[in-house]
Order: sequence, then structure tokens, then C-alpha cells
Amino acid sequence: MNARRDDHVRERRVQYETAGLERSDLDASPVQQWHRWYDAAVEADLPEPNAMVLSTIGTDGVPDSRVVLARGVDERGITFFGNYTSAKGRELDGVSAASVVFPWLALHRQVRVRGRVERLLNVESDEYFASRPRESQIGAWASPQSEPIGDRAELERRVSEIAARFAGVVPRPEFWGGWRLVPEVWEFWQGRPSRLHDRFVYSRDGSITRLAP
Repeated sequence: MNARRDDHVRERRVQYETAGLERSDLDASPVQQWHRWYDAAVEADLPEPNAMVLSTIGTDGVPDSRVVLARGVDERGITFFGNYTSAKGRELDGVSAASVVFPWLALHRQVRVRGRVERLLNVESDEYFASRPRESQIGAWASPQSEPIGDRAELERRVSEIAARFAGVVPRPEFWGGWRLVPEVWEFWQGRPSRLHDRFVYSRDGSITRLAP
């Protein structure tokens, strides 16, 4: 049974038949190029087109990855939010660098970004937190993210307690806020037939380089 499963995984292939990506197709700005591809992902009705795989360095020195949502992409960098005391928060406190991948697989595209990470100003985190649905605000208070809990009932009890505590406006917890990934390198990847994909890297000096697949 396990051998058949392994065969299924090993033999699974998708032939990419896209037209490809040329240097002349690219915007001079990696941010604008990202927005072009993001808009195409939205138009294609991809689920969670702003979802990205965030990789940090664990306290044990081993990479650690999870999916988070990008909440802003501009010339300053890529913003995302969460609990500062969570695993990713502790890891970013230890090593203030990370990488992200936007996996737009249905379009045979991915974007990889690497750089240093900084916390947002409190006012920026306050503004975003205030825009969240009330239920998400309460959840931020109630969840001791990445920490062990006894069962689901414990979490639901904490939600009820926080909802009662904040009958009106829910303030942002001090332990919750945002980060900005300040890119050093962007890579745009377009799938092509026979695994001869197109890859272009933007460096901080403004250069754009084609990489072998």
C-alpha cells in the first residue's frame, strides 16, 4: 500500500504549457510586477491570492514555515500581522530575517522574496487591528498562539470571557501587531514545458538577472 502511494507521488506530473516570461515582459519595479501578477491571480479567482508561505529561523536554528496573509505590498516592503509571542514572533525576535513565497500554482507562477524583517510602528498596527472584524479582534486576545491548550472548550471559554470583557471597542493587545519584510531579493518564476522554467531575480541595485531553471 505504501509503495503504491509512493509511486503515485513520484509519478505525479503537470506539464506547464504557459507562454513563458521574457525580460521585456517585466516591469522595472518588482513591486509593480508583483501587483501585475497579483491582479491576474485575483482575476483568475484563485483562493487567498494574498496568501504566502513565511519561513523564519527557529530557535533551534532550523527553518520553520507557515502560511500567512500579506496585508500590504508597496515600495517599503510586505506587511503581515500576528501574535508577537507566537513561534514566528519569537523567531523573528531572534533572527530578524525571513523569506516568503506566493504560490500561484494555477497560473504556474510563484514569487519568492527574501529580506530583513522589522516591526511596524504601533500606530500602523493599531490602524490595521481596528479594521479587523470584531470576532477576529477577540480571537487575537483569546488565543495564546503557539502555546499548548487543553481542548477546544478551553479556547471557546477564553473567547467568551474576552467578548464579555470588551463589550464595546476591542483595543489592540500589546502582544499583537505587524511586521514588514524589507526585500533584498525578489524572484519571479513562470512554469514552462519540460521543466525549463523562466526565472528572473531583481536585486537591490536595480538589476534584473535571468536564472537557469
